[in-house]
Parts: sequence; structure tokens; C-alpha cells
Amino acid sequence: MDDDEYAKLIRRMNPPRVVIDNDASDDATVIQVDSVNKHGTLLEVVQVLTDMNLAIKKAHISSDGGWFMDVFKVIDQFGRKIRDTQVLDYIQRRIESNAGWFIPPLRSSVGVMPSDEYTAIELAGTDRPGLLSEVSAVLTDLHCNVVNAEIWTHNTRAAAVIHVTDNSTNSAITDPVRLSTIKELLCNVVGTNSGSRAAKTVFSCSDTHRERRLHQIMFDDRDYEGVKRSASRPNVTLMNIDKDYTVVTMRSKDRPKLVFDVVCTLTDMQYVVFHGMVSTEPVEAYQEFYIRHVDGLPINSEAEQERVIQCLEAAIERRASEVIK
Repeated sequence: MDDDEYAKLIRRMNPPRVVIDNDASDDATVIQVDSVNKHGTLLEVVQVLTDMNLAIKKAHISSDGGWFMDVFKVIDQFGRKIRDTQVLDYIQRRIESNAGWFIPPLRSSVGVMPSDEYTAIELAGTDRPGLLSEVSAVLTDLHCNVVNAEIWTHNTRAAAVIHVTDNSTNSAITDPVRLSTIKELLCNVVGTNSGSRAAKTVFSCSDTHRERRLHQIMFDDRDYEGVKRSASRPNVTLMNIDKDYTVVTMRSKDRPKLVFDVVCTLTDMQYVVFHGMVSTEPVEAYQEFYIRHVDGLPINSEAEQERVIQCLEAAIERRASEVIK
């Protein structure tokens, strides 16, 4: 049995254990998660909480020694404890099942892989006024129905994930000739004023978590480069401790999904969080993570330190989005 098969066996023998307590805190629901640790476990849990529109007020993270033990204090979008037993049961089942819904790592290539229900289109290019309207107009002219769409903009760049169906069948578009036409025309729209960076239009697998995919698209488009520092930007610092960990600290304005955006970026950059804490207040959110690269080493070069700082700043800032339903 190789190491990968052995790790899978250990995880099957020790499934995640979730304890939800509404009495341990006066102003939040406490969720404790214990499980065998693997790269991405923290993101899996945070993604569940984020998808349920829960805000993480405080968190304590520990995953040294191959075991994951985290405690989250969460509230709903109205600032209250979660009292709905159906919601609580769903959170517990989804974390404990861990049944294949975790999104794969950043992909280097994307093919044409429509689902039965809709076709997912990913776009990347230069941001400009009216871009989303022009994209929608092209899709309408091509007899595509936009089921939903989300576009993020940051540092003159734009990324979008759009789900479309065929107007006549209300299902995914599968004709390769038609897909090629859609891709060509959308590339023309997104490519306007793109400068030295090529615009991209691709079709992707529909099971990709949309917000994580938007982070990946903008990261791949290097939207973190060339941003001028200012006092209003997030404060991100890195420090190495005894050659064991790199400590990342972040101070920024609090907002929904902030922890997800940071953990998502660290995970896709192939960093593992071993310890950490999160504390959010109405004025400021504080996050501190002890990390290493997946190869077991802390960040050793100044260039990589600067890159991580830039990427985390971008992850915190880029969630300026417009949604079509």
C-alpha cells in the first residue's frame, strides 16, 4: 500500500467529528471540528460555513501532528446565533461526510466540459465600463440563456464565471461548433483594450466552486502585480519563527467571506496552515496564520514573501462583484 492509499485509509477510519454548541458562547454558535488533517481540510470547513452565509467572528486553528482541531464562533447574516436545527444538522452532515465536494487544486489547463444542466464559461481580461453588458448581449444574440453570472474586478483586471443554457432546450450547450463560435465572439469582446495581456475565454467543468474559481482566474491573470501601496489597503506582514513557520498576520476591514478568501488563496498557493486565529470586530478583522509550504518549509526568500503579501492583499480586495440572476 503506497502513502496515498494509506492516508485515504486513515481518513476513512477517522471521519471528521463535528460538535455544535449554542450554550458555550453568549453571542455566537460554537462549531468544533476534529479530523485527520490533509492539505485543504481547513478550506473545506471554511467553505461550508461561507456557503451557508455564516460569519466567522472568532476561530482557533491547530493542525500540527497530522490532526486537525479547530473551533469556530459563527453568527448568521443578522448577527445572531444559528438556532434552526435543520441548518445545524446540514452543517454537521456536510462537514462530517466530506464526500467529494472539495474543489480540485488550481488547474493549469481547462477543456470544454459542459454539464447536463448548464455550460460554465470563464472569462478574464481588462476591466472597462459596460463589459458585462456587452458579454450578456453577445450571449443573448447567440440564443444563450444566462442562468447566473458573477464578475470580479481588481487592479484593472476582470474575471467572470457565467452559467448558460440553450434557449431552446434549457440544458447545456454541447455542439462543438457552437461552443467554438461562442468562445470566439466572447474573446473579441473581452479582448478589447487588453493591452499586453491576452484575454481568455474557456469552458469549464460545472462542479467548480464559483468563488474559488474566480480567485484562481484572477491569480492566474496576475491581478496582484503593480498595485500601489496606500494606507487604506490591508496590512499584511510576514515573519519567520525559528525556521519552523512563517507567521502571516493580516489587519483589514471586516466583511463577509473574508476568512474564506484568505484561506482559499493560501491553499491554492500550496501553503498549509498549522496554527491560526481569527478575530473580527465591527471596525477591524485580525487574522494570524502559522504556515509552511506543502514541501514542509517556511518562506525563505524575500521575493516569495513579497509575492505572498501581494496575493493576500489582492484576495482581500478583489471581491468587488456584480451578479446577474
